[in-house]
Amino acid sequence: MFEPVIAPSGTLLGLLQRGRGDGTLHALTAPRPEALAALNHCVLRDPRHDWQVENRSLYYARLYLDLNGELDAIEAHLFGAEDVLDTDESRTGLALAVLGHLASYGRRDALELLRRYAAHGSNWSWALDELALRDDDAGLRALAAPVLARFPADPEGDAELAATVRDAFEPRPWRLWAEDPRESIATRVRAAHETGCFDRWQRQMRPTGPRPGWSVRAVFEWAQQGLERGAALHVPAARCLTAVTGPEDRAEIVQAAKDGGDGARCTALRYLADGNDPDALGLIEDAVATGSTVVVDAAVDAFERMRSLAAIDRARGWARRPDALGAAAGRVLACRGGAQDRDLVLAALREAVRGEGPDAPTLWTLVDGTGRLGIACAAPVLRHIYRETASSHLRGRAARALAATDPSFATGFAVECLWDCEETTREIAARHAETGDTRVVERLRRLAADPAEEAEVQTAVRSRIGPEETAV
Repeated sequence: MFEPVIAPSGTLLGLLQRGRGDGTLHALTAPRPEALAALNHCVLRDPRHDWQVENRSLYYARLYLDLNGELDAIEAHLFGAEDVLDTDESRTGLALAVLGHLASYGRRDALELLRRYAAHGSNWSWALDELALRDDDAGLRALAAPVLARFPADPEGDAELAATVRDAFEPRPWRLWAEDPRESIATRVRAAHETGCFDRWQRQMRPTGPRPGWSVRAVFEWAQQGLERGAALHVPAARCLTAVTGPEDRAEIVQAAKDGGDGARCTALRYLADGNDPDALGLIEDAVATGSTVVVDAAVDAFERMRSLAAIDRARGWARRPDALGAAAGRVLACRGGAQDRDLVLAALREAVRGEGPDAPTLWTLVDGTGRLGIACAAPVLRHIYRETASSHLRGRAARALAATDPSFATGFAVECLWDCEETTREIAARHAETGDTRVVERLRRLAADPAEEAEVQTAVRSRIGPEETAV
């Protein structure tokens, strides 16, 4: 999947792509064709940098409802020729999830599209999962024959079917089909289920990796073999060291942390850091100076996990370093520093935005730390991150930090956050938005009455409005 191209934050498309509450508010006042065009663009060209984590589907579905939007564009996207040529689930997943929410809201056209796609589309399993949550038994039973027809009645097809049943995200359709009155369907699904259970049992009986009795050297070799295969195993390898090492092994582990192969060095650094070994901090500093990229990343990650006072003191000395260890030190202070570290955390936040932009991964921790430490003078930087980041999760963290640092949050960003795509951000808004704004009261009532809204958001809403208002 290509990286999405995100429009400027001041445009309607840019707001909708980011999932900001202002996107909905602007769309509702824009000309309807323009708003629908921007909405369709987002749904058909997933704008999320991490589509497996960030939420957009409920946000877009609600806007389709508010605009009374037609689903012709989604239908053309799902059933076009590209569905056969590009079967990556990220191409259609967002559209199918939006249809699922629309079906929950009673849109019959969305339900019918899901059924058709489950029967004929490439990403049929996603559509089936959406239907498993929303469709009735009769609708699901009607899909049994076309779904099973995807799997040839031969050993390869039966094996593929068994794996599909075993790994199904939503098991309801398969359980229903196992009890289907049509014997040909029920027999095949039950057989697939039994095969899948047997496969799972076999995997459990054939574990791979370290076993009791392995030596320190064997664990290091296992970590190195994984690295050569492209699999980073130093984290589980470090846990294995905890089980197999004794006091007599420390010298070997320290030596591996100094000059071992990359797999051994990463494993040793992680093990020593997790155990708060007195030499761990010095070895981490050496690894950052002399190690490969893999070793540097492992050393920095090991340092950030340390909880000791010595690690925090060392972070204060490293925080101004212009390298990966300096950036990690800023994050350590953001998580575990005290009031005396505010200036260092603020400097790290400003440097990250200036050097890497509003989507830098390091900002997640720094933004949280800014809110935790109550750094009021960081509010302008936090507002910039809130407006510009393409990550709805980072924007939510910025909103939480602003709630703790910016007195204007309740009458500013908190209002638009009530329409945000992330439920955690809507929860923050429900707790802080100033109810003197009539839009806020109306939105709180709607969220309280919406069956699709998350329980945590509705709990926050009820803490702001009485039962009689919730029932409106």
